[in-house]
Amino acid sequence: MERLFSHLSEANRIMRYLQEVAVVAMRGGRGPAMWASLLSVAAFAFFFVPPYLTFAVADMGSLVTVSIMLCAALVISTLTIRLCQQAAAARQRERRTVALFAMSRALASMRSVDDLLQAVVRHISAVFESRVALFLPQASGRLSPWQKGPEKERSDAVERAMFVPGAREEGIAQWVYDHHHMAGLGTTTLASAEALYLPLVAARGTVGVLGVLPAQPRGVLPPEQDALLETFASQTALALERALLAEEAQQAQLQVETERLRNALLSSVSHDLRTPLTAITGATSTLLEEEKRLDAPTRHELLQTAHAEADRLNRLVSNLLAMTRLESGAIQVHKEWQPLEEVVGAALTRLDAPLRDRPLTTHLPADLPLVPLDSVLIEQVLINVLDNAIKYTPPGSPLALSAWTTDGAVTVEVADQGPGLSPGDEQRVFEKFYRAQRPGASSGAGLGLTICRGIIEAHGGHIWAKNRSGGGTALRFTLPLTGTPPAVGTELETAHVPSPVTNER
Repeated sequence: MERLFSHLSEANRIMRYLQEVAVVAMRGGRGPAMWASLLSVAAFAFFFVPPYLTFAVADMGSLVTVSIMLCAALVISTLTIRLCQQAAAARQRERRTVALFAMSRALASMRSVDDLLQAVVRHISAVFESRVALFLPQASGRLSPWQKGPEKERSDAVERAMFVPGAREEGIAQWVYDHHHMAGLGTTTLASAEALYLPLVAARGTVGVLGVLPAQPRGVLPPEQDALLETFASQTALALERALLAEEAQQAQLQVETERLRNALLSSVSHDLRTPLTAITGATSTLLEEEKRLDAPTRHELLQTAHAEADRLNRLVSNLLAMTRLESGAIQVHKEWQPLEEVVGAALTRLDAPLRDRPLTTHLPADLPLVPLDSVLIEQVLINVLDNAIKYTPPGSPLALSAWTTDGAVTVEVADQGPGLSPGDEQRVFEKFYRAQRPGASSGAGLGLTICRGIIEAHGGHIWAKNRSGGGTALRFTLPLTGTPPAVGTELETAHVPSPVTNER
């Protein structure tokens, strides 16, 4: 013993015991730290305070030393425990902050309600080691579990992180929604529930209910996690309200746009229908009232006027109906392999009267292949394009229609020698209700080229307009050559295969 005493001073012995007390306090907590303090003082008194190997203290100085050592051990253990608790609390706050930041960042990037709720399920399930259920209100005011939505909108990981509530659990969730108060497992309200239910309260009221089912049966979340869960619920409510407001704003914008288009359509129709109707009414009224006074040429001229205006009115109504079908997605393309020459011939036949005083050159090569197209729709495209060229070019100016094959598609061009397009009109001419301002040009609804674009894109092609280098405008569209054409000797053995067309009218 004396040899041991010679190597360690009394102060070193005391510090060694206090070190062990600090270690026990760090690892064992308050109870073990108190016992370690008492045992270290007792061991010091037994081994190092004379008389040795007894708990008796011979002098007052040794008693003071032992007392001070006991106080120091208790203070050190208490401070060490408090420091460890503060460190644990700091780590817990850091984890909560990281979890909240991760969830907030995920929710901030979500635009749809379904994506947002999937992110909520993933984060809450991972942080609280629980399964989650979400309830959203319906128009009737009743809640409906979100998991009853389309299965394809959720990933497998989200499905595994959710639980399916029974009828009783849905009733508890409805109570939470109606009373805006937390209830269920771990609370004093409806404590027999299997899960804990929290209202998702936002600025405009309760927007849903969050259900959390711990992984352990009847397991209750620790008190420090209750506050974190309420924070998660608050973040979810705010994000859900934002997504719902965004959807409402989108619907409102859609209604505004629909109203604007309807007003523009009504304005255009009221003006463009009135002109041909007025002309038809005037011509027929004159024929009825002045039939006996009119000579034959005058009556024939009035009948021609009525017929031309009726044909114009028919094209306008056809365009309006076609635009309505395009907007509603009702137009269906029925493609068949056909010679383009037949479709061009049908369109020129329908425009025989407007083209009567127009030099028209057509060039369709002999090697032009069969094209998969809907003949009725492509005929409408050609009629609209040629009618547009007639409207916006000087009377009597020539037109040219040609076609050729390029890179797996047939390109069709209608060219004129008019004033051309103004800068920026190359794309605007395909917008609804847009009409280029040309002196002497007849009025229209501004839907013809819009319908052409819709039909060509439905065929998988592309349509565009450009100014010609020599003056005038060239409008082109492509028709893709997709699929395998039928053999001429089988399916088309009775069809007429036209010869190359290079004609001038």
